[in-house]
Amino acid sequence: MDIKNVVVVGAGQMGHGIAQMSLLGGYNVTLVDIKEEFLNNGRNKIEEGMKKLESKGQLPNNKTAADFMKNCRTSLDLSLAIKDADLMIEAVIEKMDVKKQVFETAGNHAPDHCILASNTSTMSITEIGENSGRPDKCIGMHFFNPVPLMRLIEVIHSQDSSEESIKIGMDFARSIPCLRGKRYIAEVLKDKPGFICNRVTAPVQIYQNYVFDKCAEEGYSWDQLDNDSRGGPMSMTILADYVGIDVLYHGQMYYAKTLSPDFAPGKVITQLYNEGKLGAKTGQGFRDWSKGRPQVDKSAGKARIYKLKYPIAIMLNEGCRVLEEGITNSWKVIDDTLMAGMNMPGPMAPNVKTYPKQIEVLKELVELTGKKYFEPCELLRSGKWVDMK
Repeated sequence: MDIKNVVVVGAGQMGHGIAQMSLLGGYNVTLVDIKEEFLNNGRNKIEEGMKKLESKGQLPNNKTAADFMKNCRTSLDLSLAIKDADLMIEAVIEKMDVKKQVFETAGNHAPDHCILASNTSTMSITEIGENSGRPDKCIGMHFFNPVPLMRLIEVIHSQDSSEESIKIGMDFARSIPCLRGKRYIAEVLKDKPGFICNRVTAPVQIYQNYVFDKCAEEGYSWDQLDNDSRGGPMSMTILADYVGIDVLYHGQMYYAKTLSPDFAPGKVITQLYNEGKLGAKTGQGFRDWSKGRPQVDKSAGKARIYKLKYPIAIMLNEGCRVLEEGITNSWKVIDDTLMAGMNMPGPMAPNVKTYPKQIEVLKELVELTGKKYFEPCELLRSGKWVDMK
């Protein structure tokens, strides 16, 4: 199928990023949201991004920002916007009932050939599409934030997706440019919570909740905790604020329901969520963002609570669970997916020979936190995952 017209539902950070890259891919794009202010803000962000590329001479075929923006429309009415669509990408809030309503409306008004894709980071594609009237054409297409810069797109099979729908999704994903290298497209073979990239890293949040709560209980500052976890592009609390406390909260609640009660948000995350301190988007989370991105006070010392050895063991264990469940059949895909989606090395290759040590670390972590989810899975204990390259 020749895709020409793309509808992106949700004009927020993910939605306008997907829309901008789709425009750069040569598609006509209609951005849909529930309020005019959301649409105006999203369209302005797209135009701002295009003009920045134009100023750097990075737009293809000698085109101007205005040339691309001619192909960008906005609409408050999904039922009208989708009437000539070849592909819809839903990028609304991570709430199942909202996503299901989008798919039901789209299914009732889109052309028969239209593929319906969800950008959900955690939720069941099968459930999202169950009321669409076309479950065979419902797929997952999970982009990573920020969309223009992060190379990964996960294309996810639901229980009902046809092979043709997946192929169309894979081809479209390959056609979307990335401003930082070549796109990496990971085919997700089973519709399981978190898919590959987010699933492997999700249990680290159980440990982080333990660390946040321990830090608060013992009276350490967030600067001291962040000094424990320095080394990546963002420290622990600043990254949580950047992702969004609400995103973490809803994701953890979903994992608590679908994977294990151990994922339930801790006291600190729950308090921030209930107080509306959602991070960078509201100007306050763990940190004050009113004057821009906060800086960690390196002179504050360390809390010495967070230990890097635990997240490494956690991700190796979860990578083996991903293989056990058939979400992918290759540990190399797991490592490549994490590098493309999060700019971090995967846990599998470094532990091909040292995994017995990580089993002991996991046992230690169960004793420390009381969380049974950290117990080593069968595939990790057996060592058979090593051959699943």
